[in-house]
Amino acid sequence: MLKAKNPTSAGVRHQVDFDRGLTATSPEKSLTLPKKQHSGRNNHGHVTTRHRGGGEKRRYRVIDYKRNKPGVEARVVSIEYDPNRTSNIALLYYRDGEKRYILCPDTLVVDSLIVSGPDVEPKIGNSLPLKKIPIGTPIHNLELKPGRGGQIVRSAGTIAMIQSKEGEFCTVKLPSGEIRLIKGECFATIGQVSNLEHKNRKIGKAGRRRHMGWRPSVRGVAQHPGSHPHGGGEGRSGIGMPGPKTPWGKPALGKKTRGKYKYSNKYIIKDRRVK
Repeated sequence: MLKAKNPTSAGVRHQVDFDRGLTATSPEKSLTLPKKQHSGRNNHGHVTTRHRGGGEKRRYRVIDYKRNKPGVEARVVSIEYDPNRTSNIALLYYRDGEKRYILCPDTLVVDSLIVSGPDVEPKIGNSLPLKKIPIGTPIHNLELKPGRGGQIVRSAGTIAMIQSKEGEFCTVKLPSGEIRLIKGECFATIGQVSNLEHKNRKIGKAGRRRHMGWRPSVRGVAQHPGSHPHGGGEGRSGIGMPGPKTPWGKPALGKKTRGKYKYSNKYIIKDRRVK
């Protein structure tokens, strides 16, 4: 449930937060790894993602996207916060003693029993092939190639839906609106990803944004013409060109970047941009 904070200071006056329903305050140590900060730079030291840097130290939680323990039942021990993603994560204890993290589906509660495999019941938290999931069932953590592990529909509140089945393929509608064919052997997890209110939160102040590792963003028109194509001009002038550009002079906002002959184009039935 969304909750506006009391305006005890200017910083929290506009903050809107919510109860995430967490049941643990610290992670399972054996399932975490050190996470080095790269500040948006690649292995050459070049900035590939702008406005990143600083922020609190965080450890990476190892998530099981493959769910490759068929027939082994697991109990949900806790629902936890993960600073590296928008959704909550659930800690599982398997019957054979192994511990794993998974993306937590909405409505999953502590002490629930879940399992993966081709012949399991299609209930919240279970993972099974698309060809065994009834049409119209909400799914997430969806594979694009059998055995690779979930690659899409993983962020907070997202959901996909099976629309039809024909031959070895299933027609799936994705959160973006795209409709595409995916092989029936690909696994998916039943349910909607947790933390549905994530999109409605308000950060409230710049300092909290810095704690999250995001640095300030400056408009192109406010910059020097040597730093950005939109810069320069007298007073409050516009960008001075037919369409917007990136700081490196490439067309932005609307320029199609997908390859014309990309191999997966044949699997897309309806483009996400088509209404």
